[in-house]
Amino acid sequence: MSAPLWLLASGLAGLAAAVPAAARPLDQVRESGTIELCANPNALPFSAKQGERRGFQIEMGDALAKQLGVALQIGWVITQFDVNRTDCDLVLDAIAIPEAQGETRLKLSKSYRRSGIVLAVRADNTALHALGDIDRAAQVGVMPGSMAAMWLGKRGIHTSPNVFEDGLLDEVASGDVAAAAVSSVSIGFYNSAHPEHPMRLVDAFAHEPDLAWNVAVGMVKPDPARTDAVNAGLDRLLADGTIRRIYAGYGVELLPPQ
Repeated sequence: MSAPLWLLASGLAGLAAAVPAAARPLDQVRESGTIELCANPNALPFSAKQGERRGFQIEMGDALAKQLGVALQIGWVITQFDVNRTDCDLVLDAIAIPEAQGETRLKLSKSYRRSGIVLAVRADNTALHALGDIDRAAQVGVMPGSMAAMWLGKRGIHTSPNVFEDGLLDEVASGDVAAAAVSSVSIGFYNSAHPEHPMRLVDAFAHEPDLAWNVAVGMVKPDPARTDAVNAGLDRLLADGTIRRIYAGYGVELLPPQ
């Protein structure tokens, strides 16, 4: 996984504050025939511009656009400066916490899945089921400067930094670290690509609000009709299993929001 966790954990959380303020009511979206999604061009399993696999954000955006009766257009972005040059209508996997969106111009749909940070351990490690099972001499891989790194450090757990989540998972597989604090999405995608080194998920932070959250569709200044249409589209895509199938295609279990 090439993009760092600060970007991937919420889709485009690091870019959300820079989303342009263009307002597009539903009738204007339908009149144009397209709706634009902001996405990173090199951030599988979330999104990708090149290759056969487009990422679950692109596939889900396409399915949601069809529910609205329009085609999906992608605004490929990496930095906030790129975002300022687009006219994005949607951001997927936006953290569904009002405080997290306090400095953005995004309005949130209803939540459609649960996400957050978990511990990845080797599947053959049958002894580790909670934080208390970690040997005090062992190390846990973390993203440098992350909330998980700070949270673990305050509890006296030794940490080892790596700027990429797939690098952290490789270190777990090799035994260099006992576990790694990574996004739940990363474990499923890693397992789909590395069946010879499967990881097991330990939901160690489920009750920590800074490390577990629901996600929603972030919308740029929608009118009530567009918000209602997006919510109705999500309901249909959840009910018929479309969203579950999209995530499963990347090895990711769709966990219901809490």
